[in-house]
Amino acid sequence: MRTLFIYPEFPKTFWSYEKILELVDRKVLLPPLGMVTVAALLPQTWEMKLVDRNVREVRDDEWDWAELVVISGMIVQKADMAAQIAKAKGRGLPVAVGGPFASSTPDAPELQLADFKVLDEGEITLPQFVEAIERGEKEGRFSANGDKPDVTATPIPRFDLLELDAYDSMSVQFSRGCPFQCEFCDIIVLYGRKPRTKTPQQLIAELQYLYDLGWRRSIFLVDDNFIGNKRNAKLLLPALKQWQIEHGYPFSFATEASVDLASDDELMLMMAECRFDSVFLGIETPDEASLSIAGKHQNTRSSLEESVDRITSYGIRVMAGFIIGFDGEKTGAGDRIVTFVSRTGIPAAMMGMLQALPNTGLWHRLEKEGRLIQEKTDAKGVNQTNLLNFVPTRPIRDIANEYVDAFCRLYEPNAYIDRVTHYYTKVGKPRWQQYVKRAALGKATLPTWTDIRALGIVIWRQGFVRDTRFRFWKSLFTIARKNPDNFEQFVVTLAHNEHFQEYRGVVTREIQDQLASLPPDPPTAPRQADRELQPA
Repeated sequence: MRTLFIYPEFPKTFWSYEKILELVDRKVLLPPLGMVTVAALLPQTWEMKLVDRNVREVRDDEWDWAELVVISGMIVQKADMAAQIAKAKGRGLPVAVGGPFASSTPDAPELQLADFKVLDEGEITLPQFVEAIERGEKEGRFSANGDKPDVTATPIPRFDLLELDAYDSMSVQFSRGCPFQCEFCDIIVLYGRKPRTKTPQQLIAELQYLYDLGWRRSIFLVDDNFIGNKRNAKLLLPALKQWQIEHGYPFSFATEASVDLASDDELMLMMAECRFDSVFLGIETPDEASLSIAGKHQNTRSSLEESVDRITSYGIRVMAGFIIGFDGEKTGAGDRIVTFVSRTGIPAAMMGMLQALPNTGLWHRLEKEGRLIQEKTDAKGVNQTNLLNFVPTRPIRDIANEYVDAFCRLYEPNAYIDRVTHYYTKVGKPRWQQYVKRAALGKATLPTWTDIRALGIVIWRQGFVRDTRFRFWKSLFTIARKNPDNFEQFVVTLAHNEHFQEYRGVVTREIQDQLASLPPDPPTAPRQADRELQPA
C-alpha cells in the first residue's frame, strides 16, 4: 500500500518563530511526531512518504504515487486539514484521518469527506484500520472505547521519513497523560489521568536512532507533563545521563512539566545533569482565585514566583503559559500577568484568551450553562489570537484589550531585553558541563557559517539599527561579566526578539479585527462565579 502522509499547515502562532528560523535557514520548529509514530505502527511492508506542509507543498508526482492518504492534525490545523482532504478526494484517493482534532471532534464538518476516521491512540485503533483495509472495506470509524494502550510496546518512530534539515528541534515522547484535573485542559480527555511511560531502554533507542541519522541539535520531549509519573522519570534520567556522557552530550532537551517540579531538588538536578536547558510550565495566572475555579490547585500550593526561581537556579530556563478570561476574573488581570512575568524575568511568556476545548470539563460546564459560542470554534479553531469561544463573566472587549495591551508590553523590544537580562543574572550554571570534560567524545564544536551569519544579523538589527542599541550592548556586557557560562544561551534568547517584535503586530491586528465584528454591547454571563468566590 503506497501511503502518503500529509501534515497540515499551521497558522502563525506564538511558537511558529518564522523570523528566528529564517536566520538559521530552517523551515519549522518541530516535526510531526504523531505521524512518524503512526508510520511505525502500520505494516512495514507498506511503502510510505511524508510531506509536512509547513516545510513544502505536496508535489504532483507524490499525489500520483499515492494509493492511500493519511492526514492528522490539531484543532489549530483544521482549516488546512479540510483543504488537504478535499484535494485527495478530488484525485479519487481514499483518506484516513486521525490525531487530536479528529479524536476530540470526529463529526466536525472539516472531516466529513474522510473515508476512515482512526480515533484515539493508534496502538489500539490502527490494527483495526489495517484489518478493515485488508478486508477491502472502503470506509470505517475506529475507536478505542476508552481503553488506553501500554506504550512500552510502541515502536521507534519512523524518523527517517522526515526531511531532518528542515527542523530546528526534534521531538520524542516518553509519557502520555497527566495526573491533574485542570478544567480547561484536553490532555486528560485525550490521554487520561494515569501517566503511562515508555521504558528507559525505549527512549534511549529512539535517541540512538536519531543520533545514527545524524541529528545533533535540540530535542523536545513532547510529554504534556514529563514529571506526571515522577518515579518513572527518575528511572529514565540516569540512563539518559549515561547515554549523553558516552556520546559527548550531543543533544539538549526541553519539555513540559507541572510547577511542582520546583519542590523536587533531586529531580531538577537529574534533569540539569542530562542537559535539560528549558521547561515549559502552565502557570496560567498569578490570581489564586482563578486557579482554584479552573481546578489548577497544584499551582496554589506554593509561591509561583519562588518556584520559577528555584527551577531557574538549576540552569533550566523557564517558559510559561498564561491565560486571561477565567470566570470571576477581576479587572487588571493583564497587568497582574505583566507584573509577575517582569518580576520573575521569564523570557518566553505565552499569553492567550481562555478557550473551551471540546469535551473538557470547561466545555461541558459552559455548554450546560448555555454560554458556548459554537460558531467561534467552528470558524477558526484555537490560537493565541482568537477571542474567547464562550460568553465570559466580564465584558469581552475588556478582556481582549487587556490581553493585547499586556502582550504588547511584554514584548516591547526594550522591555524584552531588560527582562531577559534580569532573568539571566539568575540562571544557574549548566550542571551537565562538568561531565562533558570527562566524556571521551566531548569535544567543542566550532560555530557554522549559518550560526555566524545569524548572530551578525541579530547584532546589526538590535545593536545598531534599532533604538534597542544601548540596552542590547549593556545587556551583553552584563551577562558576559555576571553569568558567562550561560552567555551563548542568553544571546539566543535575545534573538527571539526578532519573532516577538513581528508577532506583537499579528496579535494586535487579528484581535482588533475580531472585536470590530462584535455587536456594540457584547453579552456577559451572570456573575455567579464572582459570588461563589465570596466567603460564606
